[in-house]
Amino acid sequence: MSGALDLADRLQHAVQEAYAAERPLRIAGSGSKRFLGSSPAGELLSTAQHVGVIDYRPEELVVTARAGTALKDLARILAEQRQMLPFEPPEYLGGGTLGGAVAAGFSGPGRPWYGALRDAVLGIEMLNGYGQRLRFGGQVMKNVAGYDVSRLLCGSFGTLGVILGVSVRTRPQPEHECTLTFEMERQAALDRVVELGRSALPISATCQVDGRLSLRLSGSTPDLDDAVRTLGGEPGDSALWNAVRDHSVSHFDASESGGSLWRISVPFAAPYPPLDGTWLTEWAGALRWLRTTEATTRVREAVRSIDGYAIRFDSEADAFMPLDAHLLRYHQRIKTAFDPKGILNPGRMY
Repeated sequence: MSGALDLADRLQHAVQEAYAAERPLRIAGSGSKRFLGSSPAGELLSTAQHVGVIDYRPEELVVTARAGTALKDLARILAEQRQMLPFEPPEYLGGGTLGGAVAAGFSGPGRPWYGALRDAVLGIEMLNGYGQRLRFGGQVMKNVAGYDVSRLLCGSFGTLGVILGVSVRTRPQPEHECTLTFEMERQAALDRVVELGRSALPISATCQVDGRLSLRLSGSTPDLDDAVRTLGGEPGDSALWNAVRDHSVSHFDASESGGSLWRISVPFAAPYPPLDGTWLTEWAGALRWLRTTEATTRVREAVRSIDGYAIRFDSEADAFMPLDAHLLRYHQRIKTAFDPKGILNPGRMY
């Protein structure tokens, strides 16, 4: 434990020195998401060695771990108590860390049913751009004191602070799971999952790609048996969901599919925009991955027309949609409050 404490002190000292010298820092954990967004300038400040579970209370469904803790290691510890992270973060074949998951803010296949990553984050310990060591939130479900900075850091990609540790809510693993598949094209599948979303069936994930709709069912054996009789379909491979979570299915592989990959979040029942390419749709229609050769401006205009947001997921430059002037002002004010000299991951997002 003393080694972990010493490393936190060294990280804090490095930020304080960078602040005094106005020297930019490139914040990273394992680097599993370095492909996304612009590469920030500056000296590497890594949290990869800042690892370990600090506190785990299975009876309270709360775990606290250091930022560099590998998601696969955390999942193994939780599984011993038949628990899991409800937001199913991408592990990227073992490379993902808890701090990186929070910094990116990505949730996995069960997000509409289990909640988003930001919903599970209870507290964060961080270093701001001054090198101050701060704690926000706590280790309980109900903590309403002050601003919800813990959730603000979700998806900030290291531009607001260096995450040192995170407390997150866990959930019991489902008693049983099964996967059903249906031969179904894109629009028919969207109509079907929107309809199923109004039912009480124990659906916990959906995915449509290559003319096939897959549903994950999670719950008790009787509930699953009833759902299978109601839905029909054919048995599917449960390994699909980890592959979708980790973006390792062929749709995500540029060498097989070609074109650029876009992560597009939209309202559940929004129509597909008129863009050429191939689609993988999850989250009951709310998250759509487009592989296309269409120009960046064309994709963003089409996505805006259906009230969506698009991230170019395989580009180091211009990955995030530009903010409008009103939101940009808020973004800049928050950035200045946390990092007045702009030393933390400058240019990573905007």
